[in-house]
Amino acid sequence: MPFIVDLTSGNVEKEHHPGEIGGSVLGLRLMASRTPAGLDPYDPRALLYVAAGALGGTAAPGLAKAVFLAKSPLTGVAGESHALGPFAAGLRGAGAKALAVTGRAARLSYLLVRDGQVSLHDASELQGLGTAATTDALRARHGLGAHVAAIGPAGENLVRYASIVTDHAYAAGRYGLGAVFGAKNLKAVVCVGEGAAEVADPGAVAGLAAYYRDSLATNPLAAIQAGMPGFAGWVGDPPAPGYAAVRNFSVTGAHGLRVPSADDYDGRAVATTGACPGCPNDCLKVYAPPGPAERRTGGLGQEAFLSLGWNLGIDDLDTVLAANARCNDLGLDPVSLGGTLAFAMECAERGLLPGGPAFGDPAALPGLIDDVAGRTGELGDLLAEGAARAAAKLGPAAAPYAMTVKGAELPCFDPRVQPGIGLGYAIAPGGPRYDALEHDLDFDPVAGLAYSFGEARRIGAEPAPVAGLDAERGRRTARLLRLWSGLDALNVCVFASSPTRPLTLDHLSALVTAVLGREFTLDDLLAAGQARLDEMRAYAIREGGGPDELPARMHEAPVTAGPHEGAVLDRASFEVARAAFYEELGWR
Repeated sequence: MPFIVDLTSGNVEKEHHPGEIGGSVLGLRLMASRTPAGLDPYDPRALLYVAAGALGGTAAPGLAKAVFLAKSPLTGVAGESHALGPFAAGLRGAGAKALAVTGRAARLSYLLVRDGQVSLHDASELQGLGTAATTDALRARHGLGAHVAAIGPAGENLVRYASIVTDHAYAAGRYGLGAVFGAKNLKAVVCVGEGAAEVADPGAVAGLAAYYRDSLATNPLAAIQAGMPGFAGWVGDPPAPGYAAVRNFSVTGAHGLRVPSADDYDGRAVATTGACPGCPNDCLKVYAPPGPAERRTGGLGQEAFLSLGWNLGIDDLDTVLAANARCNDLGLDPVSLGGTLAFAMECAERGLLPGGPAFGDPAALPGLIDDVAGRTGELGDLLAEGAARAAAKLGPAAAPYAMTVKGAELPCFDPRVQPGIGLGYAIAPGGPRYDALEHDLDFDPVAGLAYSFGEARRIGAEPAPVAGLDAERGRRTARLLRLWSGLDALNVCVFASSPTRPLTLDHLSALVTAVLGREFTLDDLLAAGQARLDEMRAYAIREGGGPDELPARMHEAPVTAGPHEGAVLDRASFEVARAAFYEELGWR
């Protein structure tokens, strides 16, 4: 039951879609039915979808997500990004489950959702402000309890990987949806209201919450997420060579970069509890170095240290934390920014970008971030386009160093070591995401998380040696992708859920049943995942999206040291696995 908002006319209507849960599947169907093929992502007719759906924003474990969806300026296909934190609850509290936004406002504006009504308001005085200052100004106007999804200067300047940041710290980072906000002259969505998402069986939800809270001590990944410095706080021994991107995925042996110690985070915590209403896991923590710069925007995702650190040849924690907070305040995706900067650094190193940035230069990073967000100078404007478009402008010699799929920069978990991740990067129809499916290493019979094997088997994903790349790897990866696609379709957090986190398949079925008041089964979950993937793929085919391929480096340059030495994605084996992946999902 979304609100249909036309920013050009200011008209708002409410539309009924009986039987729809209202997450990304409905958004994809609205995009396909209401926009013509080939539409530029910045065209006023393009559709922007913001939703909590029927589950997101419920005060229960794993149900805090909001989805943002539009045709991506980066990939040209459906870009879907999720924000954790309290925004989804705020949208539900304001009396809305979803907004479908078209048109372009005559001047910079924001949407106000209050007590089941949606209205458009002038935001001219917010132009150029970061997401934190924007949030502060809108809360001063509408109350400290308002929830805000805002863009910063990067979105206003149409940086192709601009992000949306909710409630200071919780970003919907991937695929440039902040630039779609900017193209619509939409600075923010503000939610005001204190209604709570209704649940059919509060007792059952409370029981699942108690179970989840007890599981924090016994589930290894949940314990890391809940503990300090948290899941995104890389500490301890460095990962084995080839596990994570170093210097644009070019270094797969000894690199000399360090991982922080737990003590390095002392004095850097801004907020470490209470991010997601109803969930006790506290996965998303906020960190920033001491000092006068904005710190509240330092919501730390697991990819930030790799993308803004090792992939740039940097291992100084304060540099990374400051860069992450600055990215969120300016409204930049740290993953695409890191991938684009790493591309530029390798091009400069190889003489393809004279005067370009260098690997391992922490002092230069703040200026680079500001230049990209502002499209300042020739270099800032070039890199604001992303690595793939920058490579096209620099010429054919630069193309091999753009580590992108479908125009989007790769996450920093190296697919040469984990081929299922590589298949997911290549084939997921919305573009590469590190959290599209669980990692291969978790299901290795020797090194994996044995407690999760039974859950994985229930969807046909048997444990297998991590290095194997064959038809069965393709089928197993497709099944895992379908499962997590179902979670995305329902706005259920993958970091709370099966197969490796506390919410098992049975718990997930019970949780959805308890919230909606109608029976929901594993088959229903998988069907939702398949529907989402099918809708995304159909849209990608309609829009002529990029091929299901990885950069050549993943097939040609093996890991050179450590326990994964020699790991590389053999092309013939990859094609066999990809064909099996398609077959499993019924794609041709």
